[in-house]
Amino acid sequence: MKRKLIAAMGIAGMMVSVAACGGDDGDSGKNAGPDSFKGQTLTVWTMDGSAPEQWTKDVTAAFEKKTGAKLKFEIQKWDGIQQKITTALSEDNPPDVLEVGNTQTPAYAATGGLAELGDLKQQIGTDWTPSVSQSSVYDGKQYAAPWYFANRVVIYNKKIWAKAGIKGTPKTRDQFFKDLDTIGRKTDAEPLYLPGQNWYFFDGLTIGQGADLVKKDGGKYVSNLADPKVAQAMEIYKKYASYSKAPKDKDEATPQQAQVFAKGKTGAFIGMGWEAGTAIAANKSIEKDLGYFTIPGATAGKPEGVFLGGSNLAVAQGSKRQALAKEFLKIALSDKYEGELAKLNGVIPNKLSLETKLKGNAVAEAAAPGAAVGGTTPLIPEWAAVENTPNPIKSYMTSVLEGKSPAAAAKQVEGDINKRLAQQN
Repeated sequence: MKRKLIAAMGIAGMMVSVAACGGDDGDSGKNAGPDSFKGQTLTVWTMDGSAPEQWTKDVTAAFEKKTGAKLKFEIQKWDGIQQKITTALSEDNPPDVLEVGNTQTPAYAATGGLAELGDLKQQIGTDWTPSVSQSSVYDGKQYAAPWYFANRVVIYNKKIWAKAGIKGTPKTRDQFFKDLDTIGRKTDAEPLYLPGQNWYFFDGLTIGQGADLVKKDGGKYVSNLADPKVAQAMEIYKKYASYSKAPKDKDEATPQQAQVFAKGKTGAFIGMGWEAGTAIAANKSIEKDLGYFTIPGATAGKPEGVFLGGSNLAVAQGSKRQALAKEFLKIALSDKYEGELAKLNGVIPNKLSLETKLKGNAVAEAAAPGAAVGGTTPLIPEWAAVENTPNPIKSYMTSVLEGKSPAAAAKQVEGDINKRLAQQN
């Protein structure tokens, strides 16, 4: 399964306006009965790697049995998908249901391309995990439904930790630092590989500190990078980075951190579960030494904040089959099929009660505790431009690691951030 798609979800691009198209025929009535669905075909766009073959088969059978309609899945590639969705939502006959990246959902909603799903939330979503559901809400209204998610964990080399005499895994941040100290003193390994611009790990730290990266100034959003809570998150990052020899001006993909780890000379790195597969592909012999644990927070009872990458399912505003689309969502997001997806793909489901389906999957079990206290980048359409290359927050991080105070580093980039936030989407 392609887990690289999770990282791609966190990279928001610029959106262009989507004309709002209303569905005024077909089954758009709210109380359409099953008989009214016969002869119809519902088109669902899912991304490459998201929907396992068995899940697709099972959901299709359940949907067609319940509604009498046909279900057509169309698999999409990640490359260029934002523009493709933007174009599709502006047309007269868009796909009825679409998988959309969680951080992109507000932008699609703001342009009028998505149908409001407040009624569906009341019917099937009252117990959705708040941290994963928040990205499907824009301007106080439900424009999508949370589908699946993933977040970063600590991937470590058990052989190196054993050589350092460490037993068990840390439950607090301070204990983690102590273990990294021990590895540095008792082995010749680099305790932690953490490049200076692992931006999504830093975003998780800001979430853990209760910090917001933007704030309202009158009627517009501006940078909040100078907030002391953001500075505290950066100081924590700086402490982690002190255990690493990684470049201060590169991110986790330059070079691929999993490939560095695969050489067997690094105690741990912080990454997505799929990166373990990258390490194994680079060095098969390291597979037996891999271990995973939740990124620990300040106290044992609460893990560190994490960036939640993932996908929502949305209904196109221009769909003429909105009632049928909601029937699909009721099935696909039911405990039975949401739980099946979690088990097959090892992803975080949309309900805490379904995390039992992850039992036996070491990476997923390590990731799950962080999901409840996770979050995302700012859920506003204006945020899209901030992460465009070169990302000014990455520049901020490097500046702090090279000796500037967080306040000075923030002042250095806040003008650029504000300019980007002011761009028209």
